[in-house]
Amino acid sequence: MAHVVQSLDQPSNYKDSQARVDRQKQNELLAKSTTLYIGNLSFYTTEEQIYELFSKCANPEEGGGIKRIIMGLDRNTRTPCGFCFVEYYTHAEALASLRYISGTKLDERIIRCDLDLGYREGRQFGRGKSGGQVRDEHRSDYDPGRGGWGAQAQRVEIERRREVEERYADAQEGPGAVAGGGDDWKEAEGAVESSLKRGRSPDDDGDNARMGARTRLDEAEPEAERM
Repeated sequence: MAHVVQSLDQPSNYKDSQARVDRQKQNELLAKSTTLYIGNLSFYTTEEQIYELFSKCANPEEGGGIKRIIMGLDRNTRTPCGFCFVEYYTHAEALASLRYISGTKLDERIIRCDLDLGYREGRQFGRGKSGGQVRDEHRSDYDPGRGGWGAQAQRVEIERRREVEERYADAQEGPGAVAGGGDDWKEAEGAVESSLKRGRSPDDDGDNARMGARTRLDEAEPEAERM
């Protein structure tokens, strides 16, 4: 049965590409490691949430506990990018977390834990071309917890929008381009409206004169009645 069910407190076959140790040495270091690598985190998960979860496997009564948490950061923006390191005081605590916490949910995401060779300065930064993790470079799905689309998909979309804007700008400046904004359309509308108005004629002047005379006559009639 031991050959059928894999032990939950064993590290994976992952090997840090920048670690300058062979497989045998790596196994020796992992056998006494107190550090865990935590992956598949949401970009919005806080250090406080991580501490609260992983402290459940801490044993401060026996001199243990969480020594420190190192948040993984985007190399360019210095914002969380989905991983971290949790360092305990004892190897037993790290194994307990590997056994009981790996594969559980944090912020509605199934997180992965693995024993780590030990944190070194600089490992907190993403190694992807865009500054984040390599796995987010090639991701083609939309994951709101990890910044939306993958980095390559975002670059393609930015390039597409730039091309559309350039074509639009060329269309505005080229032959047959639509006139720009401003009040040009008001001036054109006023000119058309003026052309539709009928010009004055001598008959209009005569009609106006007759109307003026009639008005003066009407005003004079009450005066005659009072006399």
